[in-house]
Amino acid sequence: MADIFERLVKNSGPLGQHRERAHGYFAFPKLEGDISNRMKFRGKEVVVWSLNNYLGLANHPEIRKIDGEAANDFGLAYPMGARMMSGNSNKHEQLEKELAQFVNKEDAALLNYGYQGMVSIIDALCSRHDVIVYDAESHACIIDGLRLHPGHRYVFKHNDMEDFEKQLQRATGLIEKQNAGGILVITEGVFGMAGDQGKLKEIIALKNNYQFRLLVDDAHGFGTLGETGAGAGEAQGVQDQIDLYFSTFAKSMASIGAFVAGDKTIIDYIRYNIRSQIFAKSLPMSFVIGNLKRLEMLRNMPEMRKKLWENALKLQKGLKERGFDIGNTDTMVTPVYMKGGVEEATAMVMDLRENYKIFCSIVVYPVIPKGHIIYRLIPTASHTNEDINETLVAFEETKRKLDQGAYKVEAIPDMAEAS
Repeated sequence: MADIFERLVKNSGPLGQHRERAHGYFAFPKLEGDISNRMKFRGKEVVVWSLNNYLGLANHPEIRKIDGEAANDFGLAYPMGARMMSGNSNKHEQLEKELAQFVNKEDAALLNYGYQGMVSIIDALCSRHDVIVYDAESHACIIDGLRLHPGHRYVFKHNDMEDFEKQLQRATGLIEKQNAGGILVITEGVFGMAGDQGKLKEIIALKNNYQFRLLVDDAHGFGTLGETGAGAGEAQGVQDQIDLYFSTFAKSMASIGAFVAGDKTIIDYIRYNIRSQIFAKSLPMSFVIGNLKRLEMLRNMPEMRKKLWENALKLQKGLKERGFDIGNTDTMVTPVYMKGGVEEATAMVMDLRENYKIFCSIVVYPVIPKGHIIYRLIPTASHTNEDINETLVAFEETKRKLDQGAYKVEAIPDMAEAS
């Protein structure tokens, strides 16, 4: 008989195998100081492009004030218990009502966390007879929710409408054959790695030919896209046709929590059947009050969204003018695609952080195929023209070094020793 712990330690996973050399630098780095465009990394000030603080609310004076007052008035315990039992309040219901109005839905249900909430929504909605059709580049919370699904699921190539319809046909055929169940389609408003929007308009158009319900995870679109900031559905003119609209507070609202919105009848069903909420303590009052303030600012201060887009477009324009490949992004998420091995990527990141004072996230094998490097830049309303110009210079110079082979090294340095 094998020992479970021994097996896990021996096979630590694709990322865990590098933990001893990567921990504290490439993995689990520590950014210190007030959340902003510039923070401290290992004692040095760096321009930070890795935080989803899209509207700059994380350290906004009005937000700090309301968060502090709410924590002082209620602490972090109130209300005690799960919402269904003893953890409800007028403020929780007010936030749900205002969120529903903002995203043009009848009702909304609060969730403690986005990741946990999406997993549990899928579990609550689908029986073993139902079929799920989902985009291949769906976020991990969707994938983990699918793992709980006891029925069939079909994946379509990312934003490929021809393949999507093919998978719809397969799902429809299976439903007709078993004479039971329905179809749930899941996609994202904005794909957080590539930055492209989900093809919501095209997906919804196929409702004329197929019967399905649509669940959209708009974690990155909420607060950033659309005329009012109501998200990718608003930006594409189909918000009213999205059956279930989901988002987290962890990005544009720079907070904790999430919500799902839709017709009152289905939201009521979710509210009474979503296990991650029924069996979990209610979202603390201090967070609820803080989120009400954030939503108010999101509604009434469009200049934050305008500044975000000014920065995003300037950064993206500068990268493209310098010959960088930023893919098909049509949102503020800015990927930069390069060629190179893990060792080269490692050395390049160190050069950017240590010598150019630029901190951004990087993705390499085994997350993506060997020989590829993706930098992921997250512009926010807090960034300045100086930040953008310094970053463009740094990328231009380090890319030249990459192309010249300057980053070819024998092995990944041991960052635990380097620190």
